[in-house]
Amino acid sequence: MKNKMVLGWGTLASFFFLPPADASADAGQAGVSHPEKPNIIFILADDMGYADLSCYGSRYIETPNIDKLATSGTRFTQCYAGSGISSPSRCALMTGRNTGNTTIRDNFCKAGGIEGKKGKATIRRMHLLPNDTTIATVLSAAGYRTCLVNKWHLDGFNPEATPLNRGFDEFYGWLISTAYSNDPYYYPYWRFENEELVNIQANADGKHGIHNTDLSTRNAIDFIRRNRENPFFLYLAYDAPHEPYHIDDTHWYDAREWSMNTKRYASLVTHMDQAIGRLLDELERLHLRENTLIIFASDNGGAVQAPLQQLGCNGVFRGRKGQLYEGGIRVPFIVNWRGKVPVQTLDNLIYFPDVMPTLARLAGASGKLPSRLNGIDITPLFFGEQMDTGHRLLYWEFPGKQRAARYGDWKAVTVTNGPLELYNIKDDITESNDLAEKYPEKVAEFERAMKEMHVPSPNWPLPGE
Repeated sequence: MKNKMVLGWGTLASFFFLPPADASADAGQAGVSHPEKPNIIFILADDMGYADLSCYGSRYIETPNIDKLATSGTRFTQCYAGSGISSPSRCALMTGRNTGNTTIRDNFCKAGGIEGKKGKATIRRMHLLPNDTTIATVLSAAGYRTCLVNKWHLDGFNPEATPLNRGFDEFYGWLISTAYSNDPYYYPYWRFENEELVNIQANADGKHGIHNTDLSTRNAIDFIRRNRENPFFLYLAYDAPHEPYHIDDTHWYDAREWSMNTKRYASLVTHMDQAIGRLLDELERLHLRENTLIIFASDNGGAVQAPLQQLGCNGVFRGRKGQLYEGGIRVPFIVNWRGKVPVQTLDNLIYFPDVMPTLARLAGASGKLPSRLNGIDITPLFFGEQMDTGHRLLYWEFPGKQRAARYGDWKAVTVTNGPLELYNIKDDITESNDLAEKYPEKVAEFERAMKEMHVPSPNWPLPGE
């Protein structure tokens, strides 16, 4: 990739600054000071819409604990997930690369990978490779104890591509490659504890003894207790509020004149919020709160099965999970570190590939980062410093199906693999006014830059590659 100076819209060379694939994550960050290695907890919701939190505008769903993280920390309003669906979004998060450059670019691949079943259909899935460096690999090299709780979704059908084989020291959850390891959904009888597949007796014989959210929170708290004397990285990836919306306790919303589907969806979010409150209470009890950085996000926007209209899950944004419009990829992103991260709301453009170089910087492990990253270190923003994150190309693709890119106020997108649509997101946040015909030169620049961002993949071959 080439460096392009940002001078305006006039010439091909002046439109984009594309970060070189091997750009140093530490460039320009000398002013940031964080004297001790913090514990790091990254909490990820599943299919939760941008506006499903009270602190992001929900008028219906109660999320007091997450709201408190936002009101006592930093809330980003223009954060983008790694993709519009689970596996590629999580791959971008874990590897620091966008979906034009990652190993996993869609939930199902077109070639290679490993063949398996989803329901009755035969599909192919790709998995993280042994040479894919993850956040856990980098932080482990810096002396962190690392743990993934619950959802991995980067193993495809390969039982050797588990979190334990991709940098994590501990794992408690489920794998795609062992189909029944999260069965039944939300009240599992089966679950991995590291390499061992165990039974959850509270859920034996179809009983609903313990919900997955509570089980995951218990696993997370146990990990923290065991590692209170060591720097640790906890990746807590809840299932909530992914469909099917299974939860017995809906008391928060029983008085509402909603369908049961809507009550259960909202309850899954509020129940997760309460679980996060318990985790925060445990950090207080262990006197770890002052040296623990907490990040909360969602892996993509709300899904078609969610009560999108009734609860306004994706806010004013167009689209939903599975699409590269704003509703599919714009997500909440909250950063909290008591006494270190200031109270602020930021509109900087950030996305999931930025997480890896940022956490590496905080852990003193930037020298352990691999090359060819697309993300940048955004730690200055965490500590109240200014930083220009908008004059670079953010890029997404579902190869051969959808593409999108954001640069400054402008966004180019197609969800049909047809001609690019063009929107000025600052003026048209709902992506309602396609300006492609008015500004064909901008579309041409986006087209050229997006092609440069795309690295051919043997698992998603395009014509001519």
